Amino acid sequence: MGIEVAGLLGLIWLIIVIWAIIKTAQARVGPVPKILWILVLLFFPLVGLLFWFLLGPKG
Repeated sequence: MGIEVAGLLGLIWLIIVIWAIIKTAQARVGPVPKILWILVLLFFPLVGLLFWFLLGPKG
């Protein structure tokens, strides 16, 4: 049962990261900040998502 729970939590985390990437791509900021945020979210999913929630593009 532990594997199923871990897999479900991983799937939820993946969905949240994909949502953050989509929201970043739709934000009204320049292309360089978008690319940087997307790279941070892809290469550092845990820390990147936390920083994105706190400091990411608004709007």
